[in-house]
Amino acid sequence: MKKKKKIVVLSGAGISAESGLSTFRDNNGLWENYNVYEVATPEAWHNNPQMVLDFYKKRYEQVVYAQPNAAHYALANLEKDFDIQIITQNIDDLHERAGSSNVLHLHGKITKARSSVNPNIIIDVEKENYIKIGDKCPLGSQLRPHVVWFGEAVPEMTNAAKIASDADIFLVVGTSLNVYPAAGLLDFAPDSAQIILIDPNEIASPVNRSYIHIKEKATTGVAKFIEMLKN
Repeated sequence: MKKKKKIVVLSGAGISAESGLSTFRDNNGLWENYNVYEVATPEAWHNNPQMVLDFYKKRYEQVVYAQPNAAHYALANLEKDFDIQIITQNIDDLHERAGSSNVLHLHGKITKARSSVNPNIIIDVEKENYIKIGDKCPLGSQLRPHVVWFGEAVPEMTNAAKIASDADIFLVVGTSLNVYPAAGLLDFAPDSAQIILIDPNEIASPVNRSYIHIKEKATTGVAKFIEMLKN
């Protein structure tokens, strides 16, 4: 049986934006009128945990009511003919809801909570009962959103680098490659891997190898990528 070609996808905020999920980079450093450093850092959690929880509750509700778009579904459908591994910088679950089987969340997942003391204790969040002050993990510590905040380590980077190192094709969708360490995953792709970047804007960060740039938003760009695969 012929081995399926491996396509590693690095997805960013641009793919979720087409499902109506806003990103602070589109709003001068604001997320729904919140300063990102007042709601998405360990210091913010220490200084005002209630504001942090209010912010993430709003984002969680947005994710729950958002729907996967054509780009999410197209990537999921590629699993019929290719080995698709998705590494996403997004904290939503739209890839999974579209049907993708192999999704690694670099920055955590808003549909989950975790212990504020032990990051390995992770539980699902209920839509009607989002995290509140006083909600404890099974071992008794306060629950917090299961997301990687600015200034925190990215525990999944080692796993992501291993996935990237096996790519036949490395596809970047909806990210301008400004967010590190995620943007550095390109460096782990083999020299033989074909690099495809889908983003309507110029790529601000230097890419130190040859690549094809499809200057489209995620939905139309992924469709063009699939046409390339067919041809």
